[in-house]
Amino acid sequence: MTPAGKLISALATYILNPVIGVMIAVALLYFIWGVVQYVRNADDSAARETGSRHIIYGIIGLFIMISAFSIVKVILNSFNLTEGVNYVDGVKK
Repeated sequence: MTPAGKLISALATYILNPVIGVMIAVALLYFIWGVVQYVRNADDSAARETGSRHIIYGIIGLFIMISAFSIVKVILNSFNLTEGVNYVDGVKK
């Protein structure tokens, strides 16, 4: 693999993957917080509406982050930039 390919692979493994992972966790927490608000405020329609918006935005965020992760993986595999690197934990095979 070329030095540029190694650099791109390292950037994806050590920077992009952890950032996307954190953003997936944030979207999941936002979704869970919306569910909690929706259930806890079952008698208040305004609070339920806020909870349902949080649920929807959490689902949209999860979809976007999982799509971004998939796009990065497809690009790296398309240009054969993952040779010799385990994509999940960045350890040489």
